[in-house]
Amino acid sequence: MNYYFTGLLIVLMCLLALFVKPAYSGSTQTNTTGSNTAIEGGYTGGATTYESGSTSTATTNSTSTSNMKSAPYTANAPSFSAQSQDVCATGASVGMQTFGLGISGGKTFRDMNCERIKLAKVLYDFGMKVGSVALLCQDERVFEAMINAGTPCPIDGQIGKNAMAIWQKYDFERPDYKTYVKRMKKRDKIDKTIQIIELKNIESNDKKN
Repeated sequence: MNYYFTGLLIVLMCLLALFVKPAYSGSTQTNTTGSNTAIEGGYTGGATTYESGSTSTATTNSTSTSNMKSAPYTANAPSFSAQSQDVCATGASVGMQTFGLGISGGKTFRDMNCERIKLAKVLYDFGMKVGSVALLCQDERVFEAMINAGTPCPIDGQIGKNAMAIWQKYDFERPDYKTYVKRMKKRDKIDKTIQIIELKNIESNDKKN
């Protein structure tokens, strides 16, 4: 399975979180008037009367500056669906959105076990039963099950006891080789322990006689 794509997306998201800063709306307003009068306490409105020859002058200057920034459209991760389709693949997608940038991506991954089962079924349908079993035996779980059942997997055109002899001779070719080696090491330790116990029992019996 290729993890380069997923790793790249994670790195991009980390860079976005570190370097991209959100934009906030700003507003500046300046008002200048020739005369401002604050009236406090009770106030009763009424008509204002100017005497003959009087003059009233009012000057107002207003400046307003607004700088608005909005977030871009949301970055949606693409969807992948393998339902109701005869494919052996699964999909994965990821997306991230910030005030400055949005990014998303996706990728499909092959399901090798699914492909193996489908290919084995096709071989069986064509009458190639031994070939079908040999293909399934590439899975270590199937291989161990066949060994435990006394029907070893085919190899080099041989089946049964002949196949078992080849597997024992070239055990490194087994799909379960690592598990097989660990199991055999544990068995060797147990066998040696049993041998030591048996020798001690024989020696103790000889002394009694």
